[in-house]
Formats: sequence, structure tokens, C-alpha cells
Amino acid sequence: MSPDELLSLGFSKELVVLIISALPITELRGALPVAINLFHFPWHYALLLAVIGNLLPVPLILLCLNAFSKLLSKIGIFQRTLDWLFEHTKRRGKVIERYERIGLMLFVAIPLPVTGAWTGSLAAVLFGLKFKHAFLSIFSGILIAGAIVTCLCLLGWTGAIIAGIGLTSLAVFTLWRT
Repeated sequence: MSPDELLSLGFSKELVVLIISALPITELRGALPVAINLFHFPWHYALLLAVIGNLLPVPLILLCLNAFSKLLSKIGIFQRTLDWLFEHTKRRGKVIERYERIGLMLFVAIPLPVTGAWTGSLAAVLFGLKFKHAFLSIFSGILIAGAIVTCLCLLGWTGAIIAGIGLTSLAVFTLWRT
């Protein structure tokens, strides 16, 4: 469903941004361009809405995934889908397995499909990270991804390169210290 279709249903622009940022795959990476470039929200307001929306599913995934997956695994098609999803996440989550909290933050911070808060939350549960540590790492990763995507929306590729260099330097410094 497009932003225009959601608006035609009577949703406010703010709610559209929250919904887009809470969805898997699009997350805040899709919500920020809509908020900044389509709805013309100020960058700081757009970033706030996108971060809030992207954080909404995180506690539910961290707290309820195990129980929910046990329930769904009793149904054949869901069992195969969950097995594929868990295996795919474990393969992509090598950095999380190795560096734990810092790795989870970096995994979520990379503004690419299938590396956001949803997959990071799933990986945190699969690798047994504590709720508090996982939530803080995911929150930090969302903020970093938000900074990169906001710079990209405002300054194009130049902004993305500047943000990428700065945030990569921060990540390397953090990993170096650990």
C-alpha cells in the first residue's frame, strides 16, 4: 500500500510515517524519504517519527518471538518459513555472534534491506542477548541508520558519503577499543 493510499483512507501524514517505519523491510529507511521528500516534514521531525515507528515492534519481537515461533512451528508451512528465516538470520548475523552488542548495533545501522531493527531483533533473540543490551544496541543502530538516511535525503550522495565516513570511523574506533 502506498503513502497516497494510506492518506486516502484518512490516516494523517504522521501516522503514515509511523506505519511505514514500523513495517519490516521498509522500516525507517523507507519512512524517512517519504517524510522528508514527499511530505516535506522538517528533518528533525521526520527523524523523530521514523525512529519511534521503527522502535515500536522491537520490544514485542525481543519479548515474544520464542513463544510465537513455538506456536507457529506446529503448522507445517510456518515451520518451513521459520526454519528458513532463522537460518538466514544466523548466516547474516556473524558480526552479531562475534561482537555481540557492538555487532548488533552495526548490523542494524547499515541502511540496507534485511539489516534493520526487525532482523536485528530476531538475531538478538537467536543469539541469546539480554533484552536490555539488545534494545539499547538496536536503538543505537536505528539512530545511526536514521542519521545516514536523513543525510542522504537532504544532501544526496554527498551527505551519505559524509555520514558514512563519520559513522564508520565511530564504529571502527568503538571496535578498536573493545
